[in-house]
Formats: sequence, C-alpha cells, structure tokens
Amino acid sequence: MQLEDYLKAGRIAAEVREMVRGRDWTGRTAYELCEEVETEIRRRGALCAFPVNASINEVAAHYTAEPGDQTVIGESDLVKVDLGAHVNGHIADTAVTVCYDPVYDGLVQAAEEALAAAMSIARPGTKAREIGRAIETSVKGRGFKPIVNLSGHSLDRYTIHAGKTIPNVWSIGGFSLSEGSAYACEPFVTTGKGGGFVRNGKTRNIFAIRTRKRTKDAEADRMLDVIWERYNMLPFARRWLLDQWDEGEAGRLLDILVSKKAVQAYPVLLEAEGERVAQAEHTFIPAGDGATVTTRA
Repeated sequence: MQLEDYLKAGRIAAEVREMVRGRDWTGRTAYELCEEVETEIRRRGALCAFPVNASINEVAAHYTAEPGDQTVIGESDLVKVDLGAHVNGHIADTAVTVCYDPVYDGLVQAAEEALAAAMSIARPGTKAREIGRAIETSVKGRGFKPIVNLSGHSLDRYTIHAGKTIPNVWSIGGFSLSEGSAYACEPFVTTGKGGGFVRNGKTRNIFAIRTRKRTKDAEADRMLDVIWERYNMLPFARRWLLDQWDEGEAGRLLDILVSKKAVQAYPVLLEAEGERVAQAEHTFIPAGDGATVTTRA
C-alpha cells in the first residue's frame, strides 16, 4: 500500500537522521559518513532514494563522496546531511545539519525553527507561497537569510522532484497542497552576510537517468541498463557502480552517457558569497486538518 510504504520509508529515514545527529563525525571522512548512512538505510529495510549528501560549509547541496574521498570533517565544519530512503519507490527525504562549534548553533536552530513553522501550517489547501512566507519570516526573525533559489518539492514514485516547488520565501502564484500527496520541505539558511542564493559549482558527482536512448557504445549502453534496473529515475553516485566497473572505467562511461544526454550530472550548489549554510528537511503528506510528517522522529 502506498501510504504504508511512505510511512515505513519515513520511519527509517528519521531513525537514520537522528543517528547522524547524535554522532560526532569530527575526524571522519565524507566517504565514511556517506557509506555508513547509506548502509544504515539498507540495514533497516529500505533502499537509498539518492546518494547521501554531505555538503560542508558554503556548499549548500549536492555533494556526495567520491570513491575513496578523503575530505575530513573538522571541528568547525557545518555539514548538511541530506538523506533519502524509499520503499517500493515511495520516498522519504530528510536532512539535518551537524556542527560542533557553538558559533553556528543559531544558524542550525534557524533552519530547524523555520521547518517547524512550515509544518505547523501544512494542511490540504495551504498555498505553497504561505509556507514560503512562514519560512522567510522565521529565518529573518533570527537575523539570517533564507536561500531564495532553493526550495522544497513534490514527490512521486521513483521521482524526487516531481514538478511542484515549495519556496523558502513568499512568492507570487504557486499551488495549493493536495490531500494525500507527498512533499518535501527544506529550508536553507545562510548568514546575514550571505547572498541568499546559490550558484553552480564545478563538481558534479550525483547523476540520474534522463532517457534510455541508446548511445551506440555497447558498454555505456550496458551501464545505462544496470542503472535503470537498480535505480530507475532516482539519482545515483559513481561509487555505487564500482561492483561492475573500476573507478576509471566507470568515470569514462558516465562521461559518455552525460555527453549523449542519457544521464544528467548535478552540480554542487555553493552559497553565492561563500557564507555557511544550514538545512533542515521533512517529508509530509497533507491530510485532514494537518499533515502527517513521515520523517518526524
């Protein structure tokens, strides 16, 4: 049943998120963090909806570990851990920001408080722009800035971004939340010195299928078939393919698939002024006079 799958995925994602929140990751590598979190999702009975993001400091989103990534998490690093679980393609998407430097406690709390404000008004018929207003008001009230060009999104089976966006600021237009539909809400917050928006970085290490059109390269086409069989339209990482290809060959084949536009590569997203960013995120399903937050601990 669809709802049962959403609830199971949400429970697992929440458990793993809280495990992340409670750990001291100082001195660990981004690779160790991503691998450990993904292993926990699978161990608890779900599959990964996308590669775990371990986005550090001014990197707002879309950084996952490369094979053997030796990026070490420092005592003052602000790490956004964005994770997703799915059960039969029904997705739970959630995130927590971990940091062990009290200087950044306010930034982390601002993201969590904005998410709570958004969830308090989520119900069938709520305008997405009103959720954006609640987030913006909460964040600015703490003296910080919301990231205006990042947003929450609707979810569908095997689809992370299903076409509708939930803004982090008030905006004109938009849609109303539908009963029984799944959405992710994810405030991103930066300092008062930040630009309040993100730009694309050069690193691209998260991928997803765009089309299953043949490339005329037999091995690249085999990789495309493996990706489809394993991940459908969900995002994946190069390190997830190393049981079939070595690192160099996997990179070469992915380059072919990207150049042929069979696969898209997502750039990391950087705060425009290089300021630090915090994130919090829940998945929720509007119902009755409120919403079921599937990723609530």
